[in-house]
Amino acid sequence: MAKEAGAHRTVLLLCGDYMEDYEVMVPFQALQAFGISVHAVCPGKKAGNVCPTAIQYGCGHQTYSEFRGHNFTLNATFDEIEFSEYDGVVIAGGRSGEYLATNASVVELVKKLHVSGKLIAAICHGQLILAAADIIKSRKCTAYYTLGPVLISAGASWVEPNGLVGTVVDGNIITGVTYRGHPEYIAQLLKALGGKISGADKRILFLCGDYMEDYEVTVPFQSLQALGCHVDAVCPKKKAGDLCPTAVHDFDGDQTYSEKPGHTFTLTADFDCLDATSYDALVIPGGRSPEYLATNKDVIAIVKEFMESRKPVASICHGQQILAAAGVLEGRKCTAYPAVKLNVVLAGATWREPSPITRCFTDGNLVTGAAWPGHPEFISQLMALLGIQVSFS
Repeated sequence: MAKEAGAHRTVLLLCGDYMEDYEVMVPFQALQAFGISVHAVCPGKKAGNVCPTAIQYGCGHQTYSEFRGHNFTLNATFDEIEFSEYDGVVIAGGRSGEYLATNASVVELVKKLHVSGKLIAAICHGQLILAAADIIKSRKCTAYYTLGPVLISAGASWVEPNGLVGTVVDGNIITGVTYRGHPEYIAQLLKALGGKISGADKRILFLCGDYMEDYEVTVPFQSLQALGCHVDAVCPKKKAGDLCPTAVHDFDGDQTYSEKPGHTFTLTADFDCLDATSYDALVIPGGRSPEYLATNKDVIAIVKEFMESRKPVASICHGQQILAAAGVLEGRKCTAYPAVKLNVVLAGATWREPSPITRCFTDGNLVTGAAWPGHPEFISQLMALLGIQVSFS
């Protein structure tokens, strides 16, 4: 596959069935938002095919639990790869690494990219593929802690992870522990690809609630952290360190989206002690939380304060239910998940059709999107309002 015209950088994202949900989607959408073209491929599959993902997190047992995640749609065909057209490869974690490490075509591809001196990045269990490709002898490498024995046997200079975060860079090889360390991991990917960030000295507030959509909080949250922004997440009646359960909303061919349990999301600040004036922008995730957050007078007051001060506000999917309840959409151009059109129109906004579903719109200080597939555009439009830029040398 040829490099896309005008792309600053082009990378491969190596996928497989039951890769970890965040460990594929967060880098996929974050790198696109930063201006990098990402081709997601899987052996034996073509562009448009789907890989099921796995949600993995600790529930207090001796190892992590696993649930079914979103469906991830590939955008390129593995058999059409021309490795010389790419600046590197990013390998998702999860259980896919176990069987992809036995695939001769995958191993050969990683070897070729490595010999060419191109970026090789892997997270969590993705490092099994690096071991199979025999490219980590005497190289510093980290991973999820259970991979220590096999990576040591492969000759790696093992770096013991400090909890579930951590990133190690050794030449062209970047390794991460788990998705909890995405901000540092993705920042290192961007740096290795020649990306330079400016204007990221911003403070951004996320307005959260139980059963917000899993991707719609974590993808923009970690993407903005990767740029170097200070990002806080708050929820009414909760404090820093408290958890919000999330929901996986996906499109499975039914009349509406399906819902499955997602990861738990850790809040970073206290709602009751919040000084909204100290933040430069507000982000409102979608999911089911906006339906009840829209009835909370303190939430409404925060939204009004940001809109009246003309600070950037970015809201996606069902988040616009809160904007409608706050009475801040009168005369504004706005999109949302199609089922929320009634809320938007009754609030006095001019409806913008989200066609395709990835379409996002900016109207003054307001960015609105329809659903998580539009995150690259959603995040990049918010970056533009904040004056954050990524350039490539």
